[in-house]
Amino acid sequence: MLIFSAVSAQFNDSTSYYANFSTTGSINKVNEGTSYLLNNILKFTVSKKNISFNLNSGWIYGKQFGTLSNNDFNSAADFNVYTTPDFYFWGLGTYDKSYSLKINNRFQTGGGIGYMFLHEKNAMINVSDGILYEKGDLDVPDLLGRTRYETVRNSLRLKFKFTWHDRIQLDGTNFWQPSLSEQQDYILKSVTTLSVKLQKWLRLTSSLTYNKFNLSQRENLLWTFGMTIENYF
Repeated sequence: MLIFSAVSAQFNDSTSYYANFSTTGSINKVNEGTSYLLNNILKFTVSKKNISFNLNSGWIYGKQFGTLSNNDFNSAADFNVYTTPDFYFWGLGTYDKSYSLKINNRFQTGGGIGYMFLHEKNAMINVSDGILYEKGDLDVPDLLGRTRYETVRNSLRLKFKFTWHDRIQLDGTNFWQPSLSEQQDYILKSVTTLSVKLQKWLRLTSSLTYNKFNLSQRENLLWTFGMTIENYF
């Protein structure tokens, strides 16, 4: 699997811009047939003093031996307002459409607080928590017999990044989002990446992604590995 990443940045005294596009792909051909997976991610960030805005979008498409396995789209926009270098308020809006999780449409919006427990050159641990309103339309009935629903969730996020000798990097983002009204309704999301820098512009990368939507009894697990090519300009 190859990950191609194009990054552009523009800086001035008060505002900075960051844009990133990556595309990944894997092909597996055996006697029974061919399977493949494509993963595309777009990121854009604007930072100005104590305020930042982030836009992230992703699309995963794949087939297993001629049968559609993934056609998953997600997009999220969020902003952070820092009152101190470690403490901040955040707001978030997301949209999901997932064939693998049987979600026709899902919207989330809300806000909360966050704190940077560790913020050093080679180590970072961040925890945030807040309340989200969610509205969903499912392709199959959930455990309560619904295809359409509304709920309020608590959203707890753990984010970390560790670097050794400026060459080996481990980072992860993990979400736990239980409904405040239904005990069996919860969402788990996790992305963990390990990378080794081979050159300034080249990394060997392995990434593990997990999603579980318990109300519809659906989950997916994606393990990728390959190379990351970066360019800053």
